[in-house]
Amino acid sequence: MSIDTRFLSRCIQTLEQALQRLRQTEPDSIEYDMYRSACIKEFEIILEQAGKLLRKCLKPWFHSPKAVDALVFKDLFRQAARHGLIDIEQAERWIIYRDNRNQTAHDYGACFAESTLQLLPQFIADAIAIEQVIRDCPYD
Repeated sequence: MSIDTRFLSRCIQTLEQALQRLRQTEPDSIEYDMYRSACIKEFEIILEQAGKLLRKCLKPWFHSPKAVDALVFKDLFRQAARHGLIDIEQAERWIIYRDNRNQTAHDYGACFAESTLQLLPQFIADAIAIEQVIRDCPYD
């Protein structure tokens, strides 16, 4: 049985579309603000979903499910790299994404939103890759 990644995949597709539409709008328009907000929200949802699903993927390597459940977000990605699910560079990028998300959660200014937008092309590539890894994980 495999882990259901349909929602994660749909969120990635939504982010790709929102970013594409954002790039087609004028920066001072309401549409730009709408698509920027959609990009930021999907970024946050994908981060949470990737962590939640990766936790399921890691359970076979731990002595108990509770040990995996006790891992903080950043340690999930470190453990994924340790067990060969992703490489260390990917894990480091996911940690950067999480740090960025934590900053944007505390400051809703346009500067933080714009810094997140700069991360999105690589984030989308990493999200697609981790969705595939999670989907391919055996899960009972």
